[in-house]
Amino acid sequence: MQMNTPRRSTMRLTRRGRFLLVVSGAALAGTAAVAVPLLTRESGHVEAKPPVLVVPEGWRANQIYDAVDRALGLPQGSTRKSLDKAALKLPKEAAGNPEGYLFPATYPVEKGATPESLLRFMVDTANKKFNGAPVAAGAQLNAVNVYQAVTIASIVQAEAATKADMGRVARVIFNRLQRGMPLQMDSTINYALNRNTVHTSLDDTRMESVYNSYQRMGLPPTPIDNPGEDAMRAAINPPPGDWLYFVTIRPGDTRFTADYSEHVRNVAEFNAAHQSSGQSQQPQQPSGSPQRLPATQPPR
Repeated sequence: MQMNTPRRSTMRLTRRGRFLLVVSGAALAGTAAVAVPLLTRESGHVEAKPPVLVVPEGWRANQIYDAVDRALGLPQGSTRKSLDKAALKLPKEAAGNPEGYLFPATYPVEKGATPESLLRFMVDTANKKFNGAPVAAGAQLNAVNVYQAVTIASIVQAEAATKADMGRVARVIFNRLQRGMPLQMDSTINYALNRNTVHTSLDDTRMESVYNSYQRMGLPPTPIDNPGEDAMRAAINPPPGDWLYFVTIRPGDTRFTADYSEHVRNVAEFNAAHQSSGQSQQPQQPSGSPQRLPATQPPR
């Protein structure tokens, strides 16, 4: 299901003297991450520090491009157009796509900053986080490479309802990969459709896309967002467990199981809860809800 990462908020003062609430730690729509000057008081005077750009965990690359444009006061689309000249140090598997490697953090926006310099800062930060021995060893232990581990972490970031659920979501992903089952995660479909929702229709699951993990086996070709450290830790060191299915019935109530019949009952409860709240008019397919399992892998 969709990520519901705990949010942290602070009040920042804008250049026009207005306070702005900046929320981090959640996959929010574009306007949350903006460059704002930090103020300090020294000897009774207000002194402005360089503004900062807050990039929350789980943001997609297109959200970050838009935020950089706003932070630098550039026309929309400027940062995206700068990718070719940014000389980003990305893995070969990325084929120039920085998705997954624009590391979530708070970045200073110094005088003279450019889209290229900010993107390089993010990618360099990701490389420092991801290229160390712990990540490489954890990825190898789970029979994946580092880029695949980042891809798994991005799904975990999008799917886990809480930080506590991240490890179990990662274990579901590995269990499905090991059993030759499709991942069937609605977050990958949301990425293809550039949306965020907990509802995935049957028509959605039949769409033609390399990111349709209901129809295609294995991992998507790239990460689907930019995961934070908690999601990465879950991806390289998931807890032991036999879970194959999960569904978040309501906030704080995510149910993991290895039993398909139990999962079907949980999905029915999910649909009933959302229909009663007026959020759904027809049965939905939450993540981890296969329409048809491979013949070689009957439900457990």
